[in-house]
Amino acid sequence: MGFRTQLDTILSRTLVLIMSVMVINVLWQVFTRYVTGDPSAFTDELARYLMIWIGVLGAAYVSGRNLHVAINILPSRANTRTQEMLKILVTVLVILFVFFAFVIGGSRLVYISYILGQQSPALQIPLAVVYFILPISGLLIMYYKISDLKNLRS
Repeated sequence: MGFRTQLDTILSRTLVLIMSVMVINVLWQVFTRYVTGDPSAFTDELARYLMIWIGVLGAAYVSGRNLHVAINILPSRANTRTQEMLKILVTVLVILFVFFAFVIGGSRLVYISYILGQQSPALQIPLAVVYFILPISGLLIMYYKISDLKNLRS
């Protein structure tokens, strides 16, 4: 089993785990709100942060599986060579965007949050921990897209 397949497996299991924790968390929130009448204080915040992680890590997973949304009008009307060139161009643009927005921007956000000592209100965890998923996901997407570029050229 190759590294990419192992990474897909780890990422999919991580997403399932995060989603499971989020479902249990929301069920606990509903239980404490409607059954006990005393809603749990941390569950809203935890659900919000888990949703961020699912969205951003899910983007990396979908990118690696090439299941993301694509507009195929232009490539479908082009010849094979033009289609390959468009795939390369789009892949390079994705790599550049992810590098600057997720890796650089996300790393700066993590650094600033850490330096300022920002804590989440209910959970009292550093917000840098929550934001750290951005550069991680960016690196994952870059790995997948660079791997796709290598496969396109072979």
